[in-house]
Amino acid sequence: MGNEEEVPGKKRHGVKIAVVLVLVGILGGSGGYLKVMHDSPVFYEKTSVNGVDVSGQNVAEAAGTLAEAYRKGTITILENGEEAMTGSLEDYGYTVDSRGLEDALLLTMRIQRGSLPDLVRGIFQGADLRSRVPFTCREEVFTGKVVPQNLAAERIPSRDAYVKYKKKYKEYRVIPEVYGNEISGEDLQSLVRQAVEGSLSEGAPGSDTAVEIPEELYPLPSVTSEDYDLNNLCNVYNMYCHSKVNYQFGDETVSLTWKQTKDWLIVGNATGRFDEDRMYEFVLGLEEKYNTRHLDRLFTTSMGTQIRIPGYDNEYGYTIDEEAELNQLRKDLAGNTAVTREPVYYEANSYGNPYYYRRQGTDDLAGTYVEASLSAQHLWFYKNGALITESDFVSGSVAKNRQTKTGVFPLAYKESPSVLVGEDGNNGYRTEVKYWMPFYEGQGLHDATWRGAFGGSIYQSDGSHGCINLPYWAAETIYQNIDAGVAIVIY
Repeated sequence: MGNEEEVPGKKRHGVKIAVVLVLVGILGGSGGYLKVMHDSPVFYEKTSVNGVDVSGQNVAEAAGTLAEAYRKGTITILENGEEAMTGSLEDYGYTVDSRGLEDALLLTMRIQRGSLPDLVRGIFQGADLRSRVPFTCREEVFTGKVVPQNLAAERIPSRDAYVKYKKKYKEYRVIPEVYGNEISGEDLQSLVRQAVEGSLSEGAPGSDTAVEIPEELYPLPSVTSEDYDLNNLCNVYNMYCHSKVNYQFGDETVSLTWKQTKDWLIVGNATGRFDEDRMYEFVLGLEEKYNTRHLDRLFTTSMGTQIRIPGYDNEYGYTIDEEAELNQLRKDLAGNTAVTREPVYYEANSYGNPYYYRRQGTDDLAGTYVEASLSAQHLWFYKNGALITESDFVSGSVAKNRQTKTGVFPLAYKESPSVLVGEDGNNGYRTEVKYWMPFYEGQGLHDATWRGAFGGSIYQSDGSHGCINLPYWAAETIYQNIDAGVAIVIY
């Protein structure tokens, strides 16, 4: 009985051993299979990376497949909702980094096989894997492509509102601001680069990257047509813009225009004034060029020599009255119209005798003057460039220290007939003349009918009290053709 009970136990033990042996065989075979699959250099069936099927492909092949898929992607720049520029990734300089992609795919493959469940699942079910797809950008291609001038719309710069004179309306108007679409190349490139690289890191293969240019990238005008200061400037300009002063110097005219005075204008609150220093500088410039009295004078004599008459002996000519001229200029500019006039001169001395006669630009003789050479004892009278008469004369006595004053003097007035009165006591005289033409402190031109001869050296010992004695006919001719203010040049 005992032996019979031991047999079944031995059988059960043998069965267990057999089962174990079968399982070990199965596991041994499976382990070998898994080992083979784990070490496989290709992606498993039904495997995709970033949505691209790479089943059965090794890393290099899969990298080529992915690169081809991503190469089909485009970049489109939009402006105001409209297509401004489009092109492929390569057009913009972007290409897949093949070496970097292979490294990324190799890492992805290893991660999938990193655990037994992932390995088994990948073998029997496949997988949709994710992998980084690195790109490189050729900078010279990108910066050559992404520039404002390549965008579809013409670039228009923003412009501030400004003031402009409109001939049609004969006044200044405020020209409205312009909101342009100019954009800097650096800003545009930064915008596109950021959008594209963000899209490439997250986007699907072959996807289109759209980049909208935001309004804030366009520079805005800093001054608009509503600007208070601009409108104030416009109003003030219209208060003075028609002012023009035409200064006459004989037949020569110097014009002071709005183009010049605009720079002098100091604009205040709803009003304006002209810079006094600038006005004074202008008047001073007129003085420096056109004043002639009390300045050295070069004079070409009738004998062809040139002499210099010092300023202290030059009583003839033009001197601008600075203060009076500045006052008149203020009124002219405020009048906002065109004015033609001479500068405000010192016109006459305290006796009311004129300082000048006429001028042509800087030439204040302008061909009309009496010229008297004391050494030659000869006189010439020119009027408007023509010689009217010439004559010998007798001037002030040298022996009695009564020489005729040299210099340039305006004729004070003329009188016919006249009585010449001078000195006192035994030396006093009272002489009647027909033609009297005084020019300096009692000295003048006049007829001297009591003389039988003129010229030569008579003046040395038997000269006048300082006057220029003329033959009757010469004094008459001069008197009939001369006016107060005409220059008398004596040298």
